[in-house]
Amino acid sequence: MIWLVLGVGLWTATHLVPTVGRPLRAALVGAMGENAYKGVFALTVVAAVILMVIGWRSTTPVAVYWPPLWAGHLAALLMVFSFILFGAAKQKTRIKQYIRHPQLTGVILWAVAHLIANGDSRSLVLFGGLGLWALLEIQLINARDGAWTKPDIPSMGVEVRGLAISLAILAVFVFLHPYFAGVPVFVG
Repeated sequence: MIWLVLGVGLWTATHLVPTVGRPLRAALVGAMGENAYKGVFALTVVAAVILMVIGWRSTTPVAVYWPPLWAGHLAALLMVFSFILFGAAKQKTRIKQYIRHPQLTGVILWAVAHLIANGDSRSLVLFGGLGLWALLEIQLINARDGAWTKPDIPSMGVEVRGLAISLAILAVFVFLHPYFAGVPVFVG
């Protein structure tokens, strides 16, 4: 479990630096340059993901609660919306007219979906930890950035392309899920 906790902690600390650690970020950029900082940031995020995967795979799950029988179906539906929100984050979309932080909101949906379907200790650490990080990050970014400026509404072509890409990436994750999580998405 220690690797999982370290991974979630490293992910959280790394992502909080640009949000609340602006003086630290400025000092690091000043010392190593913008591109080197971005490289170190990316490597730290990759290290956090590796720690989380190793921690997840090496931790024996201990039941904390029993998910209801319908939990898997609801989790699958929430995951579709989660990936659509992820896809909406990097371009101008109609979703951004209603949701200020689609990527972080997608992380929250991802976490909730997994907590609904999994009632074990390692799920609480991983999904609960990252869900709480995303909630905190939204609050901190809103406090830092102030008023919300909504983007222009894009063409339907941009929307449809983004939706198709999001669903294709979801299909890839469903296929790869057994390899990094150790369990298939749809069981039995």
